[in-house]
Amino acid sequence: MEPKLFCQSCTMPIDNMAYRGTEKDGSKSSDYCKYCYKDGAFTEPDITFEGMKKEILKQLQQMNLPKGIIEKSLENLPNLKRWKKVKV
Repeated sequence: MEPKLFCQSCTMPIDNMAYRGTEKDGSKSSDYCKYCYKDGAFTEPDITFEGMKKEILKQLQQMNLPKGIIEKSLENLPNLKRWKKVKV
């Protein structure tokens, strides 16, 4: 089954509630994963678009994902909520 929800910072699938970040009130975020977002704030607020791109590439390569999935994730990165306002 194809994921429906993706982290709007890193592209990680977040259909499973266990992978979602948390808001200030402890509720689960519908936009961000637990690695990017905790207690209503980004875990790495100063990371740049290029920094995130490098981190995603590293993580997905470590997971031995197919090249096509890695490329698709990187292509989608500029369209995510966190990066749309940033000049990439």
